[in-house]
Amino acid sequence: MPQITPAQQPPVRCTLPHLKRIAAVCDEQALAQDELNQYVVEQAQAVAPEELQIVDISFFDKEYYASDKLIATVTHDDDDFVTQRWVVVINNAEVFRAATPMICHRFICIHYKDGTLPVQEEAGGQGFACAGEENSCSVASATTGNEIMSQIFDACEQHGLELLDDGIYQNDVKLGEVGCTNGGWWVIRASSEHQQKVACESASESVRRCEAACRETSLLVNPVCCDELLDRAFDELTADEWWRLLESEAHNSELIAA
Repeated sequence: MPQITPAQQPPVRCTLPHLKRIAAVCDEQALAQDELNQYVVEQAQAVAPEELQIVDISFFDKEYYASDKLIATVTHDDDDFVTQRWVVVINNAEVFRAATPMICHRFICIHYKDGTLPVQEEAGGQGFACAGEENSCSVASATTGNEIMSQIFDACEQHGLELLDDGIYQNDVKLGEVGCTNGGWWVIRASSEHQQKVACESASESVRRCEAACRETSLLVNPVCCDELLDRAFDELTADEWWRLLESEAHNSELIAA
């Protein structure tokens, strides 16, 4: 059988202008693809904005940040006869109130995502007065919140107390709550009848007052212990025993006044 040899195609010759036109078309396609990718990224960011950062200011107060900018604050209303105690505050004004902090959290996230959340002014954080340049106010407020929690934790460690989400504990007994608002420290002792905030000078003093509540309870249970301490020399007393004597004297003064 005769063998059939395929015919060879003549080589294609491209001129320089033709090659330039092909390269130009490729560049235009690449540029169009880059623009499309950028558009997709921008639309994704518009639909799903960045995740909010939450800074714990105290056991009740939280600040919400987006890109290091304060957008809202959640605080707790201590007034009597209030059923919805959790409040969303923006620009020092109440914008929403609910019975639980999770409802406030949902309110902030939903309205921030759809762009209907009121815009926080650049003056700084709700819970603290910012110092320095205005551009660094929100960042400074977040840092201050972390420092406050760190100071409370260190003070609890020094006094042998346990810091939990809802307060300060000792031997599974809640002693109270400690926080800082507008640069002023405060404490709410669990034994307080009206649960009012008492001003303090520092985190250490606030935690120490919580611990004093536990001492007062022990004094009522075993008051003879303080009489025994009075019979001992002053240089033999420990720091804890000194505090017991001081609290005992204050308690006796209250009883006499009553």
